[in-house]
Amino acid sequence: MDTNTYYTIEEVSQFLKISKLTVYDLIKKEELVAIRVGRQMRVEQQELERYKSRNKTGIVQEENYASGENMGSSNNHNKQVVISGQDVVLDMLSKYIETHTSLAPLRLYNGSLNSLVSMYQGGCDVVSVHLYDGDTGKYNLPYVKSLLVNHPFILINLVCRNAGIYVKQGNPQNIKGWSDLAKSQITIANREKGSGARALLDEQLRMNGISARSLKGYENELNSHFSVASAVASGQADAGVGIENASNMINVDFIPLIKEQYDLVILKTKENEELIKIIKAAVSSTEYRSQLDQLRGYDLSLTGKVIYETL
Repeated sequence: MDTNTYYTIEEVSQFLKISKLTVYDLIKKEELVAIRVGRQMRVEQQELERYKSRNKTGIVQEENYASGENMGSSNNHNKQVVISGQDVVLDMLSKYIETHTSLAPLRLYNGSLNSLVSMYQGGCDVVSVHLYDGDTGKYNLPYVKSLLVNHPFILINLVCRNAGIYVKQGNPQNIKGWSDLAKSQITIANREKGSGARALLDEQLRMNGISARSLKGYENELNSHFSVASAVASGQADAGVGIENASNMINVDFIPLIKEQYDLVILKTKENEELIKIIKAAVSSTEYRSQLDQLRGYDLSLTGKVIYETL
């Protein structure tokens, strides 16, 4: 009898902190071996461990960079750049850069605020942010200016995304907006501190005069949009804040409440001059934009636009 452990695609995506789409892509490219069980796929634990072992040099562990620890030398003679953020569009960007340039991108799966702190400490080169400021009604720039004080930087839009609330199919609790999350019968699944979704929720609570302590489940922290949507779908929560794309992969309904800017931050240093040129060219390329066009819940009207640049 086979006593090995097998994981679902959802579980693999959570273990590796990547989207389900990326897991399916790895399987399609035969970089990760899966078996089919009925209409679903499973990945053996030993295969998952083999994959992780094979790719250790290409994965950046969060703890290595939380304190700003510098990267060591690598057998890869190409310059390594660390790209921090959790959206699948960053995985696609990393793949594009790896294919079309001499750079060797490494992925760090941190939330927006944590990524900015890591950049300030020298831990990463390109940071994605989606941080809403309720006082100005703007995304990202107020936070970046505050956290990267005295550091020249450039802010480039990657995509705009629909953000809002995941609810169970059919919306049985009749949730329509932020204030409904405070209803006594509603339990939420929250994101971790330092994530853009957590900042959005906290700002909306503040603006609507709602105490975080009044929300059931506020302390239940999960580390991705996918995990929050999964918690709602499984009945562990009635609602959660996230982006539309995750709802397309999970059996939940999505209530769009705001269009957020998902921008890239790069420090303007002499060493980063070539990196900035490469990022600008990549996000504006026809090939990369055509890949983004295949995703739901994304707006490319600002893609490639320089939102802000210090002199």
